[in-house]
Amino acid sequence: MALPNKYETLVGERGATLSDGQKQRIATARALLRDPKILLLDEATSALDNGSEKIVQEALERAAQNRTTLVIAHRLSTIRRADKIIVMENGEIVEEGDHESLMNVQGHYFNLAKQQNLRQIEEQDEELKLENKEITKLMLNDQMKDISIDKTKSYGKRIEH
Repeated sequence: MALPNKYETLVGERGATLSDGQKQRIATARALLRDPKILLLDEATSALDNGSEKIVQEALERAAQNRTTLVIAHRLSTIRRADKIIVMENGEIVEEGDHESLMNVQGHYFNLAKQQNLRQIEEQDEELKLENKEITKLMLNDQMKDISIDKTKSYGKRIEH
């Protein structure tokens, strides 16, 4: 996470100048600095984009080693590697197991995974579109710089009669 003035950045009262994702990453970091025996993560990656989620998820998986970790999440990518996943619907436990066993059952978890995979593909497509727009802008800016530089050069040869 890049803040303009690093650790000296003023974040306002209750972090008012921070994005939800920045607030979430800071809260997670503060929790991990306390080195708790039991780590409770409630929607720990919900405010993050897919790229940031992957980075934070890897860090959380390392932090979860050698401690009891309870993760509450709607994004299945957040809990995919959990030893035990409990699927609830209307306050009732409807399935439990690890990712592989729940996928094999092809029940609630399987259907949620299919839905989220479709959403994730759509999000990735949208991210690619945005990246392509940015690349196009950069290329156009570079071309415009080349054009303005080219105006100062003389390419023609003088033809004498």
